[in-house]
Amino acid sequence: MTAQPIHQHEPERVPRNAEGIAAALSGAQRMEFYRELLAAAPEQARGVLLRWWGEAMLDTDPEADARADAVLAGTVSTVSVDELVARRRAAGLPVD
Repeated sequence: MTAQPIHQHEPERVPRNAEGIAAALSGAQRMEFYRELLAAAPEQARGVLLRWWGEAMLDTDPEADARADAVLAGTVSTVSVDELVARRRAAGLPVD
């Protein structure tokens, strides 16, 4: 028996690179992204890319409105931090 992920992201809506992130952002956001990326020291660039990739993924989420409605209605499912840490450990992912 095999398990499949609940939410598959293949192919990802937003490629994890500067070009893909910029393409997914609106004009004002795109300018701010480039400004932050160009101002970042090399060791900070990864963090800038990850932050803006997350923003781009949220902005392009086709279920964003339904998800926001569920949050406001109090019907969104939740997971405890302990359960999340246990899942990450079971999957061999970092938890620090």
